Amino acid sequence: MARTTLRFPALPPKMRLAPPDRPEAEVVDGLKERFGLRWDTVQARATPWVEAVRSRPAPFWAMESLLKEYPLSSAEGLALMRLAEALLRVPDVETAMALTADQLGRASFDTSDGSAHPVLAGLSSSLIGLTKKLLPQDAAQAGLVQRLGAKTVVAAGVRALQLLGRQFVLGRDIEEALREANSQRKDVGSLRFSFDMLGEGARTEEDAERYLASYRHAIARIAQGVDPQAGPEVSDGISIKLSALFSRYEESQRERVFEVLLPRVWSLVEQAAAANINLTIDAEESERLELSLDVLEALAAQIAQHFPQWKGFGLAVQAYQTRALDVVREVGRIAQTYRLRLMVRLVKGAYWDGEIKRAQELGLAHYPVFTRKHHTDLSYLACAQALLDLAPSIYPQFATHNAGTIAAIVQMARERGAAFEMQRLHGMGESVYREVLKSEGIALRVYAPVGEHRDLLAYLVRRLLENGANSSFVHQLADPAVPIATLLASPLQRPGDEGPALPLPPALYGPLRPNSKGADLACLHHRLPLFEAAERTQVPAIPMAERAAVEEAMQALHAAFPAWESTPVAERAAILRRAADALEARMPEFCGLLVREGRKVMADAVAEVREAVDFCRYYAMQAERLLVSETLPGPTGESNELRMRGRGVFVCISPWNFPLAIFAGQVVAALVTGNTVAAKPAEQTPAVAQRMVELLHEAGVPRDALRLLHGLGETVGAALVADPRCAGVCFTGSTQVAKIIQRTLAAKDGPIVPLIAETGGLNAMIVDSTALAEQVADAVVQSAFRSTGQRCSALRLLLVHERIADGVMKMIGGAMQELVVGDPVRWATDVGPAIDAEAHANLVRHVQRLEREARLIARTPMPAGLAGDYIAPVAFELARIEDLREEIFGPVLHVVRWGSGELASIDAVVDRINALGYGLTLGVQTRIDGRAHQIAHRARVGNVYVNRNMIGAVVGVQPFGGEGLSGTGPKAGGPHYLLRFCGEQTLTINTAAAGGNATLLAGGH
Repeated sequence: MARTTLRFPALPPKMRLAPPDRPEAEVVDGLKERFGLRWDTVQARATPWVEAVRSRPAPFWAMESLLKEYPLSSAEGLALMRLAEALLRVPDVETAMALTADQLGRASFDTSDGSAHPVLAGLSSSLIGLTKKLLPQDAAQAGLVQRLGAKTVVAAGVRALQLLGRQFVLGRDIEEALREANSQRKDVGSLRFSFDMLGEGARTEEDAERYLASYRHAIARIAQGVDPQAGPEVSDGISIKLSALFSRYEESQRERVFEVLLPRVWSLVEQAAAANINLTIDAEESERLELSLDVLEALAAQIAQHFPQWKGFGLAVQAYQTRALDVVREVGRIAQTYRLRLMVRLVKGAYWDGEIKRAQELGLAHYPVFTRKHHTDLSYLACAQALLDLAPSIYPQFATHNAGTIAAIVQMARERGAAFEMQRLHGMGESVYREVLKSEGIALRVYAPVGEHRDLLAYLVRRLLENGANSSFVHQLADPAVPIATLLASPLQRPGDEGPALPLPPALYGPLRPNSKGADLACLHHRLPLFEAAERTQVPAIPMAERAAVEEAMQALHAAFPAWESTPVAERAAILRRAADALEARMPEFCGLLVREGRKVMADAVAEVREAVDFCRYYAMQAERLLVSETLPGPTGESNELRMRGRGVFVCISPWNFPLAIFAGQVVAALVTGNTVAAKPAEQTPAVAQRMVELLHEAGVPRDALRLLHGLGETVGAALVADPRCAGVCFTGSTQVAKIIQRTLAAKDGPIVPLIAETGGLNAMIVDSTALAEQVADAVVQSAFRSTGQRCSALRLLLVHERIADGVMKMIGGAMQELVVGDPVRWATDVGPAIDAEAHANLVRHVQRLEREARLIARTPMPAGLAGDYIAPVAFELARIEDLREEIFGPVLHVVRWGSGELASIDAVVDRINALGYGLTLGVQTRIDGRAHQIAHRARVGNVYVNRNMIGAVVGVQPFGGEGLSGTGPKAGGPHYLLRFCGEQTLTINTAAAGGNATLLAGGH
């Protein structure tokens, strides 16, 4: 059919829904007020279904049986899940052997007592036990017989996983899936399917085009087998994932979403409407929820114009989101506004763990999802009631395997006379629906994944995680120890546990240290104040200090030291806490300065303000723990006490790349330990530092205990370090300058002055062939290019196993094409400018050398007419690790292959990294746990990050600092950091000096 080319102008962002971080108890109370149902009749309807299912256990290979034999709460279940996630994509036998041995070696797999399938369970346990004996602990050192046995085991494991995949994936392609669907319809003639073409979200335009072609082909094949006059309710349909159709499906790229994504979706809408089948937009993460509703409305407006009679367009709604009921109402409003009948699939939700972690990391006030299962169940039922009440504007599709929920929906629908259908996942819930269909004349649709075996892995693991939890209905249904009354208990009657089941994000670190408040930039309510502040921010000029000012400041700080050191630790800690609260309250102001002066994008600015807040609170807490006098054991007749005390005037020299967080961290650490501080910020970012010093003074730090001295490093910095009153130096910056400071301190007469130095690194990431390419691409792009690569922790050297290197580099290169270089004041910008013209010139020279000596992998396109100190992210392939000779402080990635020759082994790779002399951060991407620990043990680096990005260390969680050329330690944001700012004094008193030991004699001897 001919496709209509439509342009979709971007809708301006607006708040359709409440903010995502509302109190859970408040939401639950609102749901209870709106929802009513006689639960005794629900239980009566569902009880026979549960009894029948338990009397006829599911087959051994069914999800229910697998979860009962190997629950994910056990080492065995976790090992099998992780093996299933990775084994099929490993291209080389040696690594597959190592992966299988690593995972199976972590569990016992003894025969499960009380199994519903004791013979098969015992056989599986025996086979796994034999497998473990055949697998070598070290594939490289295995003998011939063991290697042959191991290869046989790996081949059998691959085949077993392929067979397992067939239980949960309907077909490897749409043709095979349709044949299988027709086969299943022989047993249940009314069965209909919604096909889901499996895959991760797109990382590149090539990925997106491939998924688009897959969707188009699937719709065409589905259309061939349906009667267009039948209607989407009784025909097979398709589910699409918007993040698969555009790699930047996110709120910050709103204009591109409407320009690029919507025309692609519209082409699928035209196909589905012409065939008169259901097309459902799948639900994704909460940060895309508002955007998904904008997309829905933009498409609905066009459907109303071009296909007003089509009733097959729809979307999925996740009941675990605290805004789910609001979403249902908004979808109903859209349907009624455009006089359409929309199909809505109601699901529990598939990203719960990710939503919880994101809220914790962002420092939100509350979670965007329910933390108690029965709250999600209540939300599901309230949403179901609302959907049924929205008929005929909505055709509800209820996706659940919970017998109580099914019974409740049947009851509510019958009361209203509303049309609906139930849905289950292919490979799951068959036993429940077998019984339901016997007694209820309802429509059933199967959500059917379609894809190659290697593409099913992430899907399979997600299903296991969802349904393997001890609280899930699927898990408890298979457990006869769970009473039916408990299994079918009403979600309305759970007194005493209406609050969150997890500590809220602000309480993540316990009662002594609140987590810093953050912002969800995907939420307009959070975003607007920050960008409005950045727009109006003017960076003030800060006068440069002269040498005379250094002398005056050091004299005043030296004179103020005794009084400040004598201030009780509790009072100094209270000042830091007041400063943290004030900084948190003034986040928009400080973010504006960081964006304007520090050239940071807003996400980085928010993270930096939060890090400064965390430093204040963490060091306050640590000071109260560490700086108390400690009584030591000793002989009778004397007392022994160890005291911590300040050293004097500390000189703190901070860098421009974290002008607030590192500056604040150095200064407050020195202050809380009783030192006075001469603070010299980077020449490029004095205004941020000045504002922070003013805030500390307002919080209670005496003006002569903290002085700011803005000036050149060669003059002001050198004078401060050389001053005889300097009792310590805390420095973050280049290795070269750290060595100059070290030599200056060594050459001075007088006391030996401590130096705390945190410098840069040639930070590497090692990727083996078990790693998931999409996760690698995400971690690499974030680690190498976020903050314009201007982090000391940033990735500089990527080492990829040669068997997967081409594919990984292609994906990274494609992802780089989607980055946006531009003004950091714009939210759409991913990569801002270099900090100044000098830094830009240095980066340009390095890139020009690489263009002559290395192979270009990819370069991010630069917008036409962009003027300033901008440099495009770029990646080059080097022949050897040693070709990277110096730290490059910018968005330049160097890639080296490993797996043969001089880099044949992991140990050889790590040794070459160690030989570079730096030791700050190291990333590892592997599914072999033992290998990750092996690398961490051998590597001489301060921070090792496994299967994630390698930037953004959190205070008190990932203490940060390196060794070798990367610094002296101790780690900033760690439990040992404050001790380096202190001197120690032991006080011993002979308590028996005046006439004997009265205490001992009073004991009655």
